[in-house]
Amino acid sequence: MSETGHGNHSPLAQFEVYPLLPLQFGQYDVSFTNASLWMVIAMAATALLMLIGARKNQLVPGRWQSMSEVMVQFVGNTVRDCAGSDAMKFFPMIFTLFMFILACNLLGMLPYSFTVTSHIIVTFALALGIFLACTVLAIIKHGPGKFLHSFLPEGTPWWMAPLMYFIEVFSYLARPISLSVRLAANMMAGHTMLKVIAGFVVMLGVLGGWAPFALLVVLTGFEIGIAVLQAYIFTVLTCVYLNNALHLH
Repeated sequence: MSETGHGNHSPLAQFEVYPLLPLQFGQYDVSFTNASLWMVIAMAATALLMLIGARKNQLVPGRWQSMSEVMVQFVGNTVRDCAGSDAMKFFPMIFTLFMFILACNLLGMLPYSFTVTSHIIVTFALALGIFLACTVLAIIKHGPGKFLHSFLPEGTPWWMAPLMYFIEVFSYLARPISLSVRLAANMMAGHTMLKVIAGFVVMLGVLGGWAPFALLVVLTGFEIGIAVLQAYIFTVLTCVYLNNALHLH
């Protein structure tokens, strides 16, 4: 956790975490930070959207109900396509994950907001939770022996078995790292670029800043698309890992 000491003009200042409500629990700092605030806002915004959408439950849906139904149908189709119909029992968890990441990504596009998903500790916590849940599910469903045997591809020559087993186990253990780094790196890179270009607009003024301002508008739209895409990719990979756990692919 860092104080805002790098200056407001630094492109990296937007990623600084600082306490809003300092709290100490023994030797541990459990302060309520700006990151905590925006996670609460993301959860509240998601819950509000779904509550408003489900409030009337009309036969001919209105604007908010249509948006909620599209979200539910979209994630449901993703789960069925990537993990099969038997994975639909985990739909509430995957839908919550998608909506939370999407809300955090999009809220981070607001001026003076905070992009929670630009921090590796947040994305790694999500990815590690998914990794552990899928691993436990696979062991419970198939047993420890069959789970461990699944890391050795069928038909592998005996002399290559140790190497192949090591590669498969290593790639499996790397899943939470790759999943978390992909999301955090994309969010950080995009927001840093927008901050740098916005700085050029301010420095060049009204007359000279029209070109970087036009580029800023285009890149902002592009970054919104990236925010949605990264939430979708995170969800798809979660479904793929869930499919692997259910069927030991």
